Amino acid sequence: MQMDFKYPQNFYRFQRRLTRQVNVGAVGVGAENPIRIQSMITADTMDTDASVEEVLELADAGCEIVRITAQTRRHAANLEHIARKVRSHGCDVPLVADIHFKPDAALEAAKWVEKVRVNPGNYADKKKFEIREYSDQQYLEELERIREQFTPLVQVCKERGVAMRIGTNHGSLSDRIMNRYGDTPRGMVESAMEFARIARELDYHEFVFSMKASNPKVMIIAYRLLVSALEAEGNDWNYPLHLGVTEAGDGEDGRIKSAIGIGSLLMDGIGDTIRVSLTEDAVREVPVARSLAKLCAREVKKDQVISSSESDPFNPFSYERRVSQRMEVQGIHLGGEETVRVLTSEEKFDAVSHKLSEMGEFQPEIILEASGIVAIDPRDDDQVSAINDRSELVPVTLSDELDMSVVSGFRLLASRVDPRHPVIIKDTLLPSTDPEKKFEETLLVAAANIGSLICDGIGDGVLVQGEEAPGQSLRLSYNILQASGARIFKTDYVACPSCGRTLFDLQETTAKIRAATGHLKGVRIAVMGCIVNGPGEMADADFGYVGGAPDKINLYVGKKAVKFNIPQQEAVDRLIDLIKEHGKWVDVPDTVSNSL
Repeated sequence: MQMDFKYPQNFYRFQRRLTRQVNVGAVGVGAENPIRIQSMITADTMDTDASVEEVLELADAGCEIVRITAQTRRHAANLEHIARKVRSHGCDVPLVADIHFKPDAALEAAKWVEKVRVNPGNYADKKKFEIREYSDQQYLEELERIREQFTPLVQVCKERGVAMRIGTNHGSLSDRIMNRYGDTPRGMVESAMEFARIARELDYHEFVFSMKASNPKVMIIAYRLLVSALEAEGNDWNYPLHLGVTEAGDGEDGRIKSAIGIGSLLMDGIGDTIRVSLTEDAVREVPVARSLAKLCAREVKKDQVISSSESDPFNPFSYERRVSQRMEVQGIHLGGEETVRVLTSEEKFDAVSHKLSEMGEFQPEIILEASGIVAIDPRDDDQVSAINDRSELVPVTLSDELDMSVVSGFRLLASRVDPRHPVIIKDTLLPSTDPEKKFEETLLVAAANIGSLICDGIGDGVLVQGEEAPGQSLRLSYNILQASGARIFKTDYVACPSCGRTLFDLQETTAKIRAATGHLKGVRIAVMGCIVNGPGEMADADFGYVGGAPDKINLYVGKKAVKFNIPQQEAVDRLIDLIKEHGKWVDVPDTVSNSL
């Protein structure tokens, strides 16, 4: 569908999107408030003591807003006891009820919490993966039915001063939206806007939006479309945004994927509250989210305009890789339609050259000093002209030590340099010489900067300079390319974080599945604790492992369930059988690199 929106954020100057303040209990979200940190407990909502313990643990860790699932009215009613006990401990952290399929649960939950999260795709809407044509009249009739179901909740929230998150998930768009807009970011935005229009008609404005997806590219485009749609509606549509990459996974991969999606938006000035969703204990999400918000704020130059150009360096609403021309560097093809290449310094190459055979997929491909790469300041007209006037192709990058943010600088470089020249992007313009630097900090900055540019379509090669250790810098380069979808070299996992809906131990099960399938290069496997987002978020996955009932697993091919109610103790073996049935299985090599 043709977009009439214009992205309001300036690609060459950081400016935080100005929003109204929405109060979640005593915590202000948006306006001049800092980026608020959220997480979600994993305990069964019917277990009051365990839920309270997790809420208090999260609050002690610095979590500012805590979400609790309320999948039925009975679960929602127990929020009264959880809230009362949390307050009795002197903890005033706002509580959020997470609602999906049950409007009656939402109405009950709104009595006891400071905020209610609803998902437009499955709140009073149909999702049967049916293909049908909706006439305009049928579409309006569906909207009227949604209005009837949603209005009572809006009225209760308005009367009690309860905030709301209208949270669209890419994995749970309704059949009505899917049939009219497709499984697209545009459909995600329209799904949320329908609910927002109902709220506004009832003069209710205490809500925030979210546009979550497991694919960072989809998530980034969805938020950009949302911001543009809100801008087009008028100044009073300035609602805050909650950011998150859903089903990001665990370990380095989960952190990298979250940093790409959340970090790229924060550095564009978008986002007022964030959650880093990891398939780990919830309390471990909080320091990662706090670090990411802090590091992204450090990366931008708040008062610096590096270009007065009004042209966009890329299409913010549709992914398209910048087209350069193919050239050969050190026997490696770079640019054009070639995969994004990994560079390293000569010093780092020398440090690992004796063990390249042990490094598996994490190979250095081009040595920086011998590559013929030219580093420039894209603000300097003479330097830009010197590149553009060359008859031969040359790889181009930003000079180190420039006083500009990495993302804005490379955007300007890509827009000013003749597109035939390949661009090599860096994680930082300040190469690290500090062996004591925390790797997680390097990881988050590198993923946010490089991942953001890759999702913009910019970059023919990557160079990680912020990590001094040679092997780790190479591993980080490849993992960022994998998470951004630029270069698939290992098994890809989509794994949701635990919550009270989860029907099995996600951490333990994910580890088992990784151990059994981690050698399947290019195969994408989704591990989902329940059915809420499962089929939709698995749209890009080859196979899915989803909790269907307590201790029972359903297996999927794409988003189609093909095996039902498999006992959990058999499910990993049955998943392997399913992969074999579809010709995606290979035996584990005799020697698998320790690097993997």
